[in-house]
Amino acid sequence: MTAKHLLVVAHTPSDNLKRLKDALTSGATGLSSINIRCVTPLDSGPADLADCAAVVLLTPENLGYMAGAMKDWFDRIYYPVLESHQGLPVVAIIRAGHDGTGTRRALDTITTGLRWRWVQEPLILRGNWRDEWCEEIQALGEAVATALDSGIF
Repeated sequence: MTAKHLLVVAHTPSDNLKRLKDALTSGATGLSSINIRCVTPLDSGPADLADCAAVVLLTPENLGYMAGAMKDWFDRIYYPVLESHQGLPVVAIIRAGHDGTGTRRALDTITTGLRWRWVQEPLILRGNWRDEWCEEIQALGEAVATALDSGIF
């Protein structure tokens, strides 16, 4: 069986966002049939999507919107992958100090234009930091990897 590639695009300027990214990748690790590639939005481009089977986005909410680095990533990958990646399964994690609705709306708009397929509602982590989020994100990583492995998406 050919390994499936999971792309994690994570903007992690804070220690807590790095903890979320680490929890996600920890949960997704363990299945030999899944290769995980974790990149920052500024160090990634269309080539990173070439052979991925699904993508997980991790972004903080900044001023009621996704991080500028994540928006820049979408600006650079949008047209190059528009036709080739329709139906790509996507999951998003939004670390929101407030409500996260602006970030979610923006991600919905962009991914709808790309014709990507949400495999679950974006996970919005609102308010003050909670350590239990890492467990939740680790479980999400495991669920995504398991779904890829079993052909659910």
